[in-house]
Order: sequence, then structure tokens, then C-alpha cells
Amino acid sequence: MIRANRPRYAARLNAFKQLSPGSDVKDWIMAAGKVGGLGAADLNFPDHFAKHDATQMASFLSDAKLALNGVAMRYYTDPGFKLGAFTHPDPCVRKAAIDITKQGIDVCAAMGGKTVTLWMGQDGFDYAFQMDYAAAWDRTIKTISEVCAHNLAIDIAIEYKPNEPRAYALMPDIGTTLLACKEVSAPNLGVTLDFAHVLYADEMPAHSAALIGRHSRMIGLHLNDGYGKRDDGLMVGSVHAIQTVELLVAMLRMNQTDVIYFDTFPDMGGLDPIEEARTNVALTDRLMDVAEALADDATLADAIDKQDAAKSHRIVAKALYGS
Repeated sequence: MIRANRPRYAARLNAFKQLSPGSDVKDWIMAAGKVGGLGAADLNFPDHFAKHDATQMASFLSDAKLALNGVAMRYYTDPGFKLGAFTHPDPCVRKAAIDITKQGIDVCAAMGGKTVTLWMGQDGFDYAFQMDYAAAWDRTIKTISEVCAHNLAIDIAIEYKPNEPRAYALMPDIGTTLLACKEVSAPNLGVTLDFAHVLYADEMPAHSAALIGRHSRMIGLHLNDGYGKRDDGLMVGSVHAIQTVELLVAMLRMNQTDVIYFDTFPDMGGLDPIEEARTNVALTDRLMDVAEALADDATLADAIDKQDAAKSHRIVAKALYGS
């Protein structure tokens, strides 16, 4: 049964940069609007607002028939944050990161968005004896608490990743991320799960989703794929189709059916980004069909309850590949 509350899809706007040299975010939004099947967009802050203000950006989205899902904070483009944003040893730099984040929250609210995503790749370390881990953790928890309190109507989502650009991230996995959520204990704080990041962290996506559902809130879902050695950003279901279906089943059962964001990198391999996004839409539609068929399958539930992997895989294979 196809459910009425299927999620809208959004695509990574930076993927459309390669369509035209010298293009800017307005052009990328227009390109996303040509894909068909996309209904939402996420904007990077402050990067995407370098030439256009919030009013102009809202107009661009409207013209492309896209709604704003949320704003993703980007600190790594500023060389001043190379040693960290929330964990930087200089309190003035940390304050600058907080101020930028609050500006991003204000822009998100002004444009009718609902989520600000924190990907803190610059908050980490590269060497032993480089960082006071306890102090860095305390600074991060204090900063996230302040950011969450700035506007309780805007959800704040932590998107974890094992490393990159730093050799080690302060929050590299689901465990440390959920610990941070527990310590902050803000009603508008939760997690954005990125499929390729989860693989990279040597986790099973549906397992991580279940832990989020138990201890926090799933605020965002980034679908992509990869081989688990790095953040490959491959098309949805291209490597881990069964694991993707299992995650979608988990999301349906958690009623996480708002927006799926395709965080994929067609620019890395020179793919046509419009065709790549259309493939993501088509593949995810197909995998959603399978997930919806399996979510309420009593025979599958019984096999899982008995940990009968042979039986469950026959059921999943029939739904995914046909008899």
C-alpha cells in the first residue's frame, strides 16, 4: 500500500555547480527545479547567501517550486575555523561561530524553514596531545545548548561523521552524538542521519536509526551510498540496496516521513547532476515501494523476531527483485 505521507525529496544544490562556469546559487536552484520529483531544498549558511539575501533566496526557491527544508551550517570554508568552530582555543573565534550559527537560525526562521543542521567536521583533532578532550567536549555542549536556546521553534540537528577535514571528529559516531544530545537535553535538538557517514562509521543504518528513536529524535535523513571507506556520496541504493530498504522500513515505522535529502556527489565523477538527481528520485521511489510493502509484513516481522535471516532475506529479495 502506498502511504499518503511519503516524504518530499531534496537534492544537494552544490552538485549543480558544474552545469555552468561562473554560476551561483540562483542557477543551482533553478537547475534543481528542472529535475522533477524534488519538492524541497536545503541552503548552506553563510556560503549560499554571499550574493543574495533571504528575501531573494526565498523568491528563487518559489520560482523553482521548491520549499525550504532547512539551513546547513558551513564553517569549514572560513580559514579562521581551521582549528575548530565550537572547540577553537580562542574564545573570540568560538563566539564568532556561535554568532554565525544564530544568524543561520534567524535566516532559516525568516524563510519559513524548520531545521538547522550542524556538521562539525572542523571540530576535531589530528594529533595526540593536540586537544584537551574534556575541555573541547564541554565547550561543544555549552555552545550547542546556547544555539538550541536561541529559537526553540527551530530544530537543531547534529550530523555526525567519523572524520574529514580533521583526522578525528569530536562526535564521530551515533554513540557520542546521542551522548551529546542527552547532555544538552534541549527539546529542539536531535540527529541528522547520513547514510554514507553511517557506513563510514562502521554502523548499520537501521540500527543507528533505532538508537536515535530510542534516545533522541530523528530530525533529518540524508540518503546516498558508498563503500564505507570514505564519504563517497554515490547514488541511492547503488551499493547497499537492502540496507537502504531496511533503513526506510525503520523510518516508516518511526513515522519519519518528511524530507529525504540526496547528499550525493555527481560532480566528483562528472555525471550530469540533473540526470543523477532524477536517478536518485527514481531509485528512492522504487525502494520506498518495497519498504512500504515490507513495513507491515507479518511474515517478515515473525522471521525477524526469530532472527531467521534466511527466511527474512527470501522475503526481502522477492519484494526487491521479484519472484
